[in-house]
Amino acid sequence: MKDLTFSRMRRLAFLAPALTVFAAFWLLPITALVRISAADRGAGYLAMLQNPRYLESLLATVALSLLVTAATLALSLVAGLFLARRRFPGRRTLIATLTLPLAFPGVVVGFMVIMLAGRQGLIGDITQALLGSRSVFAYSMAGLFLGYLYFSIPRVILTVMAAAEKLDATLEEAARALGAAPWQIQRDVVLPALAPALLAAGAMCFATSMGAFGTAFTLATDINVMPMAIYSEFTLNANLATAAALSVVLGAATWAALALAHAFGGDGAAAAA
Repeated sequence: MKDLTFSRMRRLAFLAPALTVFAAFWLLPITALVRISAADRGAGYLAMLQNPRYLESLLATVALSLLVTAATLALSLVAGLFLARRRFPGRRTLIATLTLPLAFPGVVVGFMVIMLAGRQGLIGDITQALLGSRSVFAYSMAGLFLGYLYFSIPRVILTVMAAAEKLDATLEEAARALGAAPWQIQRDVVLPALAPALLAAGAMCFATSMGAFGTAFTLATDINVMPMAIYSEFTLNANLATAAALSVVLGAATWAALALAHAFGGDGAAAAA
C-alpha cells in the first residue's frame, strides 16, 4: 500500500510542472477570455452577428488560410520528396537555406514582403522597367499570402522529408516491378503513405495562418483578417467583450481544424504534428 501511494505521489511530482504551466498559460487565460466574452449576456457575440465586418473578416481569414495551406502542401510535397531522395553537393546548405524563415518573427517576414512587393520593392522596380507602371501588392491579401507562404513552407518541408525517409522502399519497388508508371506509384503508394503527415502539416499550417499576427500587423494597410480585428477592438476601441468574443471564435475555428486532422489522420497525424 505504501509503495502504491509513493508511486502515485511520484507521478504527481513529475506531472506538477506540466500541470502548472498548463493552468497558468492556457487554462486560466482561456477561462478569463470566455468569461469576458460572455459578459453582458454575450454582448460581444451579439456585436459579431450584427456587424458584417466581423463575419467578412472571419471568412477572409479562413479563405486565406486554406489557400496558403493548399499552396504550401503542393510546393512542400515536391520539394520535400526531392530533398529526401536525392543526394547532391550543397544539399545540406540548400535545406538550411529553405528552413531559414523559421528563425524570423512575423514582423521581419512582413518587412521582407515590403522589400519585395512594396512601393520601393524589387517587383515594383522590375515592372516599372518592363511595363512602365509599378506593381505594388505588399499591403493587400496577396502580400499577406506571400508572407504566410514564406514562413509556412519550411515547416511542411521538414515534415514531408521526415515522413518520406520512413517510407518502405520495397512497396515502390514492388509497384514498379508490376509495371506501374512513376505517376501511378506516386498516386497509389507514396501519397497514401504520406497522407497522415500531410494532413497534420496542413492542419498546423492552417492554424498558424489563422492566428498569425506579426506579418499582418506589418502589412495591415488594407487587410481585414481576424487577428487585426481583434487588435483593433482591444487597443483602438477598448472593446474587451468583442475582442474576447472574436478571440474565442478564432480559437474555436483553429481548434476544429486540428481536431479534424487528428480524427481523420489518427495516430499518424498526431505524431507527425
